[in-house]
Amino acid sequence: MIEKEKNFVSAVIYIHNDGKRILNFFDMILQTFEENFLSSEIICVNDASTDESLDNIKKVSQSATSTNISVINMTHYHGVELAMNAGVDLAIGDFVFEFDSVAQDFSAETIMQVYRRSLQGYDIVSASPSGNRETSSKFFYWLFKKFNPESLSLDTERFRILSRRAINRVTSMNKVVPYRKAVYAASGFKTDVIDYSPKENISIVRTSEENDYRERLALDSLLLFTDVGYKLTMNLTKIMMLFTAFVGIYAIVTYLFGAPVAGWTTTIIFLSFAFFCLFGILTVIVKYLQLVMNLIFKRKRYNFESIEKLTAR
Repeated sequence: MIEKEKNFVSAVIYIHNDGKRILNFFDMILQTFEENFLSSEIICVNDASTDESLDNIKKVSQSATSTNISVINMTHYHGVELAMNAGVDLAIGDFVFEFDSVAQDFSAETIMQVYRRSLQGYDIVSASPSGNRETSSKFFYWLFKKFNPESLSLDTERFRILSRRAINRVTSMNKVVPYRKAVYAASGFKTDVIDYSPKENISIVRTSEENDYRERLALDSLLLFTDVGYKLTMNLTKIMMLFTAFVGIYAIVTYLFGAPVAGWTTTIIFLSFAFFCLFGILTVIVKYLQLVMNLIFKRKRYNFESIEKLTAR
């Protein structure tokens, strides 16, 4: 007889045209929750699916006995980040599982292993499949770590669990969470990653709409959470300032030792000075924009991992 967990858990599942895979995945999540938890809920975020995804969700939900099941139908395609934000906002569990896809290469035991790990003092625990990574993913995570001021390390994840206090802090930090994985890593709470051996190699087939969204998300995340845009702009500005200074010096040398056309030297020196000042102004503007973004978007007064009460009176 399994002694069920008393914590209320929620599962938020992202669905976009996953009708062929949702049946087995949803059934596994439902069975795991009902066997291991006294109270649970499953929230499916239907991101404008055009296939039989919604019908299959309704079909599997009929077998639920103790788990509450809800579906959020998005008005149009939002992408995984905004859609999952909607699901997490609706979740009321003490712990919330986030399943960004229904790719099922893990077992029910992996879900419980991640949950039990969170009970050991970790507010955010992720499940990461061991093995090869997509080249594009490895390159993105390398860039993110290299240019992130806090050197946050990210990796491919299948799902994660968050404590209620972690969700509350993330919500207080940002009204809008454009890239949850980065915000969770920067929350300051203790995090951990559970590596597991995939049951099978799953190839995730994405539509052109999803691929375009992932490319935009990667670019937006690098600009918002790293210094790659700022450093690239500053370096290009410095190169152009040096180039304009070189052109000005070249014009002076040509005037002294050559025979330039009348008015050429004055024009080139004026243009070099003007462009030098222009790039200098752009440097100030770029720095100003970075400061504004840090104060508004990345605002956080401090982060702490935990509080220990050493005496109680």
